[in-house]
Amino acid sequence: MGLSGALAGAATNVAPIEIHDMLQGHFVYMKNCVFCHGRRGDGKGEMGLTVIPLPRDFGAGVFKYRSTPSGSLPTNDDLVRTVREGIADTAMPAFTALPERDVQAVIAYVKTFSPRWRKPENYAPPVTIPKRPPWFDSPEEFTRRVVRGRSLYGNVCAPCHGSRGDGLGGVTNLVDSWGNATPARDLRLSYIRSGRQLEDIYKVLINGIDGTPMPSFAEGTTGEQRWELVAFIEQLRRDYGKTVQE
Repeated sequence: MGLSGALAGAATNVAPIEIHDMLQGHFVYMKNCVFCHGRRGDGKGEMGLTVIPLPRDFGAGVFKYRSTPSGSLPTNDDLVRTVREGIADTAMPAFTALPERDVQAVIAYVKTFSPRWRKPENYAPPVTIPKRPPWFDSPEEFTRRVVRGRSLYGNVCAPCHGSRGDGLGGVTNLVDSWGNATPARDLRLSYIRSGRQLEDIYKVLINGIDGTPMPSFAEGTTGEQRWELVAFIEQLRRDYGKTVQE
């Protein structure tokens, strides 16, 4: 099977890259992205050296926010979402007004920075996120599930994210794959960088965040347990929201 056949089989929505798209992508990149991500896509643009977290190094071919399994490249839809919506609490803005052709072209250009995009084994189809269980809408059952989620959270999440979900766990020397400090997320906030829906939390639990200490919990936990973790995090948010309002 050739590369194009392998990509199609992985359902990554990858279309053949035409030279005119590449040239257009270079133009869009130099106009909008080079200041942070650098001419070589290494994240060392003039402005990129001044922001935290540092811009993505496209040369590594490692992406945090994906719908695909840990270790896999993101789909085109994942990249479009990042371009269109930006990443909260970072210097990555939302390019909502960028024409669709420019979005697709710059994504094609970004792929030229890493050889990982040319290897079929790095592709995988998106992980299916199951529908949110109906017990989320039952106050009594939700409360019961929160208790179970709290127990699991204490064992697998609290060391980094803290017992209160504030990101102040006992493990404080967290670094990413490039040696940069990467503090644990404050889970009490109303969003995470990969999205604002409860399904986005589940997606992180099952896919992990590549390039960071956040692992995938696809193994070792059941789907029900992952939803119970999501329920506990949602309760943390609700409690924190009440505290802030007071």
